[in-house]
Amino acid sequence: MQMNSAPHLLTEDRPEYERLLDDALRHAHERPELAAVGERLNAVQLRSMAMAAVALITATAATEYEQYVKARDEARAADRDTTAGTAPDGLDRTGAGIGAVVTVLAPMLAGTAAAIFLLVGYLLKMLEPPPAFARPMVDAGWFFAAATAAAILVAAIGLLVAALRNGSTSLPAGEARERLPDEVALAKDAWRQALLERGIVPFLRDALTEPATGPVVPAPYRPTGRLPKIGYSRPDFAGPDEGPAAAPRPTYSSPDFTSPDFGGPEHEPD
Repeated sequence: MQMNSAPHLLTEDRPEYERLLDDALRHAHERPELAAVGERLNAVQLRSMAMAAVALITATAATEYEQYVKARDEARAADRDTTAGTAPDGLDRTGAGIGAVVTVLAPMLAGTAAAIFLLVGYLLKMLEPPPAFARPMVDAGWFFAAATAAAILVAAIGLLVAALRNGSTSLPAGEARERLPDEVALAKDAWRQALLERGIVPFLRDALTEPATGPVVPAPYRPTGRLPKIGYSRPDFAGPDEGPAAAPRPTYSSPDFTSPDFGGPEHEPD
């Protein structure tokens, strides 16, 4: 397959390429064709070379990668359609959000009201004689204080229940990433296998076999030996005075221009 026909490796799939490359280098001793790792080129050098040749290597599994990306895009589109059609669930989430706000604000408001009523009520009771509404204000302050305590207790219970529910239904980050639809998982496995066996391993094998003339090597690890002589020679550009077959240079003489009145002594004017 031509390199320019391979789809460009998406940014989200580059970590997968790096994981495959690192795994191949980590287990190179298990493959006879990669047993020479560390003799002429070490793992760090080989990794740098493979990272510089991402387009070259991924082109070997272009067909599988195209099928994988297509299956993944179709699965994501189906998920978006499903999410857009679940309006009641969205309403439930909105209601839960409003409930959380009320649960947080209720203790704050009740506590503020309790502090104000208690402070004003006891200040009024210090007057002589105390006003008639001093006692009701103190009672209202204690009522709001009790409401504050109750709201704090309800909020704590709600947070505990939410934490337990989310913990039981959520998956670890790594497990959630691997939970793919069957067709997407199969396409991904096919791409990974093709990329490893037809791209990464042959590239590393060729680099170990012929490090000087094999794959493109990045600058820090480019061989420093004398460059081979390419099969072209400089053309021999010789001027007209050079070379064995140089033609003699032509000579020029100016013509003898004389007027009729200024000729030689043999010519006399009429």
